[in-house]
Amino acid sequence: MSEWREVALGEVLDIKHGYAFRGEHFGLGGCNRLVTPGNFYEGGGFRDRGALQKSYDGPLPGEYVLSPGALIVAMTEQSPGLLGSSGLVPHDGFQWLHNQRIGLVKPLHAEADERFIYSLFNDPSVRGQISATASGTKVRHTSPGRLKSVRVRMPSIGTQRHIAAILSAFDELIEINERRIEVLEDLARSLYREWFVRFRFPGHEEVEFVDSELGPIPERWEVQSVGEIAQLSYGRSLPATKRRPGPFAVVSSAGVVGEHDEALVEGPGIVLGRKGNVGSVWWLNEDFFPIDTTYYVTSDQPLGFLYWQLSDLQFDNSHAAVPGLSRDHANSLLVIRPDQASVCRFGEHHTRVFDAIAVLRTQSEALASTRDLLLPRLVTGRLDISEIDLGERLPPEPA
Repeated sequence: MSEWREVALGEVLDIKHGYAFRGEHFGLGGCNRLVTPGNFYEGGGFRDRGALQKSYDGPLPGEYVLSPGALIVAMTEQSPGLLGSSGLVPHDGFQWLHNQRIGLVKPLHAEADERFIYSLFNDPSVRGQISATASGTKVRHTSPGRLKSVRVRMPSIGTQRHIAAILSAFDELIEINERRIEVLEDLARSLYREWFVRFRFPGHEEVEFVDSELGPIPERWEVQSVGEIAQLSYGRSLPATKRRPGPFAVVSSAGVVGEHDEALVEGPGIVLGRKGNVGSVWWLNEDFFPIDTTYYVTSDQPLGFLYWQLSDLQFDNSHAAVPGLSRDHANSLLVIRPDQASVCRFGEHHTRVFDAIAVLRTQSEALASTRDLLLPRLVTGRLDISEIDLGERLPPEPA
């Protein structure tokens, strides 16, 4: 323990402000992507927001293009717990831009390891210091100066790298699981489109096609409205202050946002974004609590098929004072209702895929829980790494 010394973060790193990119050039889905506080997980780590990711198509100041692997930190608390969260810019082929309210962290010398510093920012004691000096009431902010005043304990560079390697191993296994989940979802989506969009389902060669409102479709298939095959019910208000720890996912239009000790819907089930991320579609494999920014979906159709059908639809914002998804509009959209045998056969594939995804997510939750238990002990020196056999401490890589 004698190698550990107390320092202010400003003695080992510098933090650079981002650039105020002009709002008229903002969009979604482009190659030049803006880093915002929404790109951070509460517990640390970088989150690509997919179809909801902000992009920028205006002039680019070169010094504000982030390098892959760069260490960044959220300096605005867009949602509770995000202030001071750190992440590493992904190596994904996109150009990520250093936006305002984001700090770019640079070690000042070779005795400071970037990945160790990344873990330091996600330590609860460091987050507590950041929160204590933040300004603002509704939206809280910090600054490079305040972050650099945070006091931490730093070991030798060798110990920093060893600790970073232990924690990074957990992150890498979680990332492997996330990539496997993406592959499984892509396979299920491709199968749905092959059977029910391109009409290349098993036995399609023997089927006649007939005209419909949506173009030629296989005979004995029908065109119906969403309202004829599904019921959209409002989620219930459940403010974060009233949620109690429990086993049930709380789901908003942005996906799972917390947990509660009570479920509103018996799963598996579908949630459809009503406000915020209008038209977002989420699959829950277990009982869950949809909040009032969503509809939850019930139907006499197999839900596994209906999930992909709704995911393929284009939902529009209403023109009300508070834009959202009108239930009348959603119910009026036309969809194809295939023969029941095809729907049930596809539902079996969906079930197998999402059961496998559920196993991977459970593994990732266990990995994250172990990592989060180890992190504050490792980065503060309370756990002596000389006693750790890395091979014994790490869980096996998922099969």
